[in-house]
Amino acid sequence: MQSPPTPPSPFEDLFGPTLTTSKGESPTAEVLAGKKAVALYFSAHWCPPCKGFTPQLAKWYTNDLQGKDLEIVFVSGDRDEAAFTEYFAEMPWVSLPFADRDRESALSKKFKVSGIPSVVILDGVTGELITTDGKAAISGDPTGEEMPWRPKSLDELLNGALISKPGGEPTDAKTFLAGKVFAFYFSAHWCPPCKGFTPKLASWYTKDLHAKGLEVVFVSSDRDEGAFTEYAAEMPWHALEFADRKRKEQLSTRFGVSGIPSVVIIDADGSVISKDGRAAISADPAGEDFPWHPKPVKNLKGGPGNINETPTVLAFCETSDAATQAAVVEAMTPAGARFLAEAKATKEDPTIEFIVVTSSEGLSSRLRSMFKMAKLPPLAHEHDLELSDRSSGWGCDGCGKSGAEERFRCTAGCDFDYCGECHAAAGKSADAQAVKLVMCDIPDNGGYYEGPAFEGAVTSADVEKFLADYKSKALTRSQLE
Repeated sequence: MQSPPTPPSPFEDLFGPTLTTSKGESPTAEVLAGKKAVALYFSAHWCPPCKGFTPQLAKWYTNDLQGKDLEIVFVSGDRDEAAFTEYFAEMPWVSLPFADRDRESALSKKFKVSGIPSVVILDGVTGELITTDGKAAISGDPTGEEMPWRPKSLDELLNGALISKPGGEPTDAKTFLAGKVFAFYFSAHWCPPCKGFTPKLASWYTKDLHAKGLEVVFVSSDRDEGAFTEYAAEMPWHALEFADRKRKEQLSTRFGVSGIPSVVIIDADGSVISKDGRAAISADPAGEDFPWHPKPVKNLKGGPGNINETPTVLAFCETSDAATQAAVVEAMTPAGARFLAEAKATKEDPTIEFIVVTSSEGLSSRLRSMFKMAKLPPLAHEHDLELSDRSSGWGCDGCGKSGAEERFRCTAGCDFDYCGECHAAAGKSADAQAVKLVMCDIPDNGGYYEGPAFEGAVTSADVEKFLADYKSKALTRSQLE
């Protein structure tokens, strides 16, 4: 009786036909057969944090994780084969062949790896993604008791969680938050940006947002309970119990929180509205657009969105009149809405985002410089500026350059500076520019693609053609400066 054919390995398309082992090349399907989980380890010999983490990971792998059927595949960011060979000799697992640079780049882009060391964990049977934050998952469970470290759902994370207001009695978080729009506020007493943002958020919450239906839960990164208690007393909302440190880490991992202050907004049905809630609320502190569902087309004035992790179409129309800018948004909306709907259906982030640039303030100037576009005069600051004697360790809010010879500082105390060139040009009228489309693809090793410039109206068909040309690689790739 003939045996049924062996099903194809889900990893051959991902890694290619062979993987590098300590004994040479071996078939990918054989190396990864029977594994409970497969971890991609993005690392490099030249990276100091990697050199510190690799021995730890090797110890955990050898002592426990390998025996529990985890395999690790090293995806090298080394600059030459000699460095790769020296570094790989320190590792007890397998590797993607170093010569396959195209596949290394594709894997980094697929899993949105923006820094190393980074660990991505896949299901060993199906190859499906389990988590892109495998470094935190393994570091928190180095013996593999919770392997393969599937992130818990929000519903699971809230089971047994207690929250309370200052001086109030603890209440069950899951019961209190059921059916409500709420925000997790990741913050800490020791964090200067947090100390600046918390009073603003408290004012907005008390004045408008709570009445609109928003609840807030403080998730503390404070170093001790005394600091937590002092800081929570400044807040008019609930806080997760400080002693619940594991749940705090699980929430941070669940929502990819890598810096504070950070605000994650959750809808009444438990789905994520925004992981960039700080920008959403700051742009609309009265809650006119509450609960801030993502718009198909964002405005750069509200922040850069996920431009570092997601290919983003930008439409530069700073010198256009309001009617033209509105028409640009209208033209981009069908494509933006389609990508948002696909993301909601898959419970993932959109694979492409859309941003309109309507003002020359802030990030506009920096992006124009990165894309080698014509520079526009920055806006005049709302207060007078004066020459400061500090010439280093600061950044110009116009062009983004640091350490200029001349620094002009806000006289009213704002954290605002212009270099001499931007100060001289601020507020001057700019020559009219055509509307310009650009695809910024930072995950592709900092690439970007220029689209057409439009003297007249931009249509939805123009946007769709630009997307089609990008996907078919018909556009010329340029490198970000």
